[in-house]
Amino acid sequence: MKLQQLRYIVEIVNQNLNITEAAEALYTSQPGISKQVRLLESELGINIFERNGKHIKGLTPAGEKITQIARELLVKVQSIRAVAEEQTRPNRGVLRIATPNTQARYVLPAVIEKFKAKYPNVSLHLHQGSPTQIYEALMNGTVDLAITTEAQYLFEETILLPCYTWNRSVIVKPEHPLAQFANHSTDLTVEELSKYDLITYTFGFTGQSDLDKAFNQVGILPNIVFTATDADVIKTYVRLGLGVGIMASMAHTEADSDLIAIDASHLFSPSMTQIAFKRSTFLRNYMYDFIQYFSPHLTKMEVEKAEQLKDPHAILRLFENMPLEEK
Repeated sequence: MKLQQLRYIVEIVNQNLNITEAAEALYTSQPGISKQVRLLESELGINIFERNGKHIKGLTPAGEKITQIARELLVKVQSIRAVAEEQTRPNRGVLRIATPNTQARYVLPAVIEKFKAKYPNVSLHLHQGSPTQIYEALMNGTVDLAITTEAQYLFEETILLPCYTWNRSVIVKPEHPLAQFANHSTDLTVEELSKYDLITYTFGFTGQSDLDKAFNQVGILPNIVFTATDADVIKTYVRLGLGVGIMASMAHTEADSDLIAIDASHLFSPSMTQIAFKRSTFLRNYMYDFIQYFSPHLTKMEVEKAEQLKDPHAILRLFENMPLEEK
């Protein structure tokens, strides 16, 4: 059994069972991957993949277990390299982060500017996506750290650290009837909001979004006409007059002077942004620093405490008495 063979198996799964794409990702040949997978199956005496002729159609039950173990081994191998690099090249390396678009656009620029000032020789790579894509990128080893604001239940097998809370604003054009609530003594209500077409984030990752909950409490079905993962896209379609936007308050900036933001924190429960990494990951010092730049209360000492805890609820309890920043 060779480490490279395990890497081939994992990459085939990462590429949705497409050997050609796995070969391209690993800069090797498709016949070479196929041969090595067959050799490993022959050595083990079992099939890792289910096949339809020459085409792979899935993992066998044993193959699923082997792939899971192979992922863990590859992470440990990477950790061994990271330990060595921490000694030989402490201020050089790579940091790969998966993040939602809103965090990448409105929170991370200041963090990255500070990080690059201290670590100019660390190559930084951002991967943007939905909560599910972010989770998959973390678990398949594409990234080192994952920033998530939804679907935290996906990350129960990781170290998941609370960073800050945020809420939403309703976004309209100045001439819209709801604009009056921006400087009105009466708060905007769900009933009033329900009269209009709504444009908001893609949701449903946890089965029910905070927007769903707010409308369900008063027995109203919201009329969602458009969803997007990017706040800038939401603002674009509000400007086109296609509906009323509901997005993170942090995404309304001075550059959006042509749009009115109405505080909606009384309508929706606050959301929490968290940062995650796999339990088997060796965090280099610059990774600890990035985490603290992103969320100042997450010092290296506090993160190391969290790494010792097995229960995700215990990790949350570790930080429950720390006031989280609101954004």
